Amino acid sequence: MDLYKVIQKLHRERDRLDRAIASLEAFQKGAQSVIPKNRRGRKSMDEEARKEVSERMRRYWANRRKKQKE
Repeated sequence: MDLYKVIQKLHRERDRLDRAIASLEAFQKGAQSVIPKNRRGRKSMDEEARKEVSERMRRYWANRRKKQKE
């Protein structure tokens, strides 16, 4: 195998990797600027908690409609 061809192939591979790394670093910097560092996020509710909230809101809206008719 020709040593010159191997070196050329390795240079092309290195250039391709350098471009990929630069692209990923740019993506990472952009993603970091969009997401605040100290965000809290929402707590997720389990199915039982969702049902409780749903029932409570049904009662709430039923009472509101009832009061509106009076």
